[in-house]
Amino acid sequence: MKPLVQVVPNFSEGRRGEVVAAIADAAARVGGARLLDVSSDPDHNRTVVTIIGFPDAVVAASLAAASVAVARIDMRAHRGAHPRVGAVDVVPFIPLRDVSRAACAALARFFARRLWERDRVPIYYYAGAETGRHARTLADLRRGGFESLAARMREPRGRPDVGAPHPHQTAGAAIVGARPLLVAFNVNLASDDVAAAKIIARHVRASSGGLPGIQAIGVRLASRGIAQVSMNLYDLAVATPRVAWEAVRREAAALGVEVAGCEIVGLAPAFALADVEPEVMRLDGDAAAKTLERVAAPALDEGRFS
Repeated sequence: MKPLVQVVPNFSEGRRGEVVAAIADAAARVGGARLLDVSSDPDHNRTVVTIIGFPDAVVAASLAAASVAVARIDMRAHRGAHPRVGAVDVVPFIPLRDVSRAACAALARFFARRLWERDRVPIYYYAGAETGRHARTLADLRRGGFESLAARMREPRGRPDVGAPHPHQTAGAAIVGARPLLVAFNVNLASDDVAAAKIIARHVRASSGGLPGIQAIGVRLASRGIAQVSMNLYDLAVATPRVAWEAVRREAAALGVEVAGCEIVGLAPAFALADVEPEVMRLDGDAAAKTLERVAAPALDEGRFS
């Protein structure tokens, strides 16, 4: 069987449905790749797209989608709860079958060079694609957001890995890497107390001495009138959605705040959801419908990726 790769581009647009549709359509038109999921959120003002396919095809699909995003998203007018530095904010390549993470890192670097050459968007590497010039986390790279990007790029530590040391005027910069599977998982509070959400996030995330394998921020979702603990679960051997849910619930209870429910953004590997109890966790949507294996099955069954 041929190598199979997943790519999960995150775009800084979650409100204009016609722009999201154009981005998704561009990716879906590429042969050898299959668009599996499009998840948008108006408060984060962000869309997460899931694509699988042959290595060259997922690069082509990502470039096609990125070109639309660069043309249609103006970061100077962008506002949202999620940290971001560009229209094509983060593009991680993920090994699925018969391909190494090192090979995905090479794909990430090829994608980055092509995005710079074609659309003049400068690139930062992270998560396995680093060349040794810098070792920066996603949080480091996003600190200060798009608004401070030009100033940071003028500093030696803030220079991009690919491209000129100044942002694209409207599209900012992109962050590109290669990583294992993770789960984007959010827990909603039955409160609009964003200060409580930020305290909870600090207590549960690994970088602040919380649980291993969890990245977390606290944000307010204006359209829903609630606060949210938004997480990436990047080590699924120790940090599953159930583990993260219980941690947030405990920390919220300590602050006298109730937990309203939770959601999975994009798709998740089935093993990571094995201990999820949708009714107990008040999970938004069907957990089985969010598994990568179930959504990818039709394409795999029809022999598209044999």
